[in-house]
Order: sequence, then C-alpha cells, then structure tokens
Amino acid sequence: MSIETREWAWEYSTSRGNARLVLLSIADRVPDEQCVAWASLTSLMKRTNASRNAIRGALVALAESGELEMLNDLDGPQHSTVYRLSRAAAWLAKVAAARQEDPDAYVEPLANDDPVPELNIERLRKHGIRPRARSESDPRRQNLTGSESDPAGQNLTPPRVRIRPPTGSEPDPQNRSEPKVNRRYSSSGAAALASAADWEVDEASHSWAQEQGHLTRLGEQGLQAADAKWRTHRTAWSPRSAAAWAADWRTWIAREHNPTPGHPNLYALPGGAPAAKAGMTRAEAHTAALLAALDEPTGTE
Repeated sequence: MSIETREWAWEYSTSRGNARLVLLSIADRVPDEQCVAWASLTSLMKRTNASRNAIRGALVALAESGELEMLNDLDGPQHSTVYRLSRAAAWLAKVAAARQEDPDAYVEPLANDDPVPELNIERLRKHGIRPRARSESDPRRQNLTGSESDPAGQNLTPPRVRIRPPTGSEPDPQNRSEPKVNRRYSSSGAAALASAADWEVDEASHSWAQEQGHLTRLGEQGLQAADAKWRTHRTAWSPRSAAAWAADWRTWIAREHNPTPGHPNLYALPGGAPAAKAGMTRAEAHTAALLAALDEPTGTE
C-alpha cells in the first residue's frame, strides 16, 4: 500500500524541498490504506541526508499544510513517533468508494470537506504500532521530531530559534553526521601559508643546495637566477606552507641547467648589456633574471 501513498505524495502533495523528502520517506513505510507509519528523527535524518533542524522544520511545514499528522496517542517500536498522511488516507478512501462499482470511474480531486477515515487501532498492532501507555500526569506529546531519545513532553522548538546542544561547545554541529567546517584556511592555519614571492629560502634549503653540489654547479648568481625564475613561474600559485614551497624549490633547483659558455652571467640583460649592478632591488634583480632567461637561446631558432 505504500506504492499508492507514494503516488499520492508525488502527484498531489504541495510540499517542497526537505518537506517533500520527509513526506516521501514516511509514505514509503505506510503498510495499508490507513496511511499510518512510524519513524524516528534519526531514521529520517539518515534517509533524507538532512540535518536535525531541517527535519524539524519540514515536519512543522507538513503539519501546518494538513498533509501530515502526528498521532500523540500511539507509539511505534522503541517509542518512535507515529505519523498519518491524512490527506492521502482521505484520497485513497475516496478512490476506493468511487471505483467499488466501476473500476474505471473517474475520481474527482480531493476536496477540503472529504472525510478522513477512522483509524482501526487493532490493525496497526501487527505493524508494531499500539496505544501509548502513560499516566494521567504524563503531558501530551507535542513535538514532531520523532527522536527516540527525546522526552515525551518536549515541545517542538519554534522556527528560527537557535538550539544549544546539550553537550559540547556552541559551534559543534548538532547532527554528528555533518562534517565540521574545513579549517584549512581558518585563522589558526592561515598564518602558516605564504605566496611564492613571500617565501624566503631557509637555511636548510641553502645547505641542501650546497651539499648536493648545486651551488657549485650553478654558482651563487646562477642559483639566484634559478630562484628568480622559480618565483616567476609560481606567482599564480595559491599560498602554501613553507615546507611545501621548500620541497618545490629544491625540485626546481635540481632540474636547473648549468650556465652555458655563451651566457655565463645569468643576470646579463638582453642585447649584451652589462651585468646588473649590486645596488639593484630584489624585484629588479628578478626581472633582469627573467629577461635574461627569456633571451637565452634554446637551440630551436
């Protein structure tokens, strides 16, 4: 019978978004034409992949539209909440009555005054639904959350009211299945990131270049020129940690070619201009090195 209930939800329900997903999830559990099913808040969260607050808001919207009713006097397995798709039950009853004599009879759309059939509690027992046992002092259950751990008298939190979790800090997600915010670019980790232009060659990287023979092979000016070209090629890269830049810089230096005899001074400007003066700023030195590298013959001319 869940097939007919789901068809009603697809064809005639006015619900949208999360409310529609919740309605379809409950309709999928309906065992007969009474359109009654039980569901816990946890199960609805898992089936719809929505947060606790989203489920609560969806249940409120469905209750206000009249498409979903919470049966306070009934309990499902493990004291889960019992719901009834009242409009769906009225529609199925109308269809059954109209087609009792003529299976192909046209059924008029459901009207507001079409009655909802009375419940047969005894038929619900075989589905694990039974009258709720409570004392006279037990308050009437009003919440639409269906949480197995919620107390029976807990009221539904009004919309747009922040709910403070019972344990943990304020920013902890209420739904533990929801991942926390990625802290890669949080204030605590942002200080460790830098651009290629801001990264300074550390003592360990410089010692590595000397131990591996790259400093002797390239020379001090050649090493500086290779460093300048590396920074130029890494300008557009996103900020990274110092360790990541150091590893990438070492790989670049290891692949740098030795200065050719025709171009012993990598800081020479194009056109045979004299070498850069010692008083050049770092930016000017980088620019000169880049122009020299671009003017260097590649053998494909």
